[in-house]
Amino acid sequence: MEPHQSLESLARELAALPPSLGPVRLIGIDGHAGSGKSTFAGRLAEALGAPVLHLDDVATHEELFGWEERLRAQVLEPLAAGRPAHWAPYDWVERRFGPERVLEPAPVVLVEGVGAGRAALRPRLARLLWMETPREQSWQRGRNRDGHDLSDFWDGWERAERAHFSNDPSRPFADTLVRQSGTGYEWSSGARATVGTSASVTGSNGLPRA
Repeated sequence: MEPHQSLESLARELAALPPSLGPVRLIGIDGHAGSGKSTFAGRLAEALGAPVLHLDDVATHEELFGWEERLRAQVLEPLAAGRPAHWAPYDWVERRFGPERVLEPAPVVLVEGVGAGRAALRPRLARLLWMETPREQSWQRGRNRDGHDLSDFWDGWERAERAHFSNDPSRPFADTLVRQSGTGYEWSSGARATVGTSASVTGSNGLPRA
């Protein structure tokens, strides 16, 4: 374990990577639903000054994991060509796509969500980060967050997520494992994140949410 560092040190490391998608360094943040991906991505994005694409905005009720072609056509191909991506986020309440948004080909772009490290996306990533929170703990966090009204949705989600990671696992291919600690975050990188350097983010970054 190295001395405590700020999240800016990880941001500098990611910003120094070679571009992986045209001019963009695409950073994937994957993990189980409820593992804290969105909170971590938001704080890392702030340190980087980078935009975040949430895969929850790309998925739909009918296509929890069947969004690969939509992501490719609307986001990945334009960014690879150095052009702004035009995409419409899905409204989970209205069950339809909302107004179009624009994602610029920034030097670093974070893509966050379950499946961000899927096989079809990995060749386009400059780095794959995995939120190292156990599955059952993550799912219970998600259920507690969303309440009883969405329990049926979570039943279906858990089945879908199990099937997805059974067929297309992300964690074995992660470059960096991110853990939540009592003071914030810590991460391990190198050799597929099984051995290598560990670093911590101090409590100045606050405790993570699920």
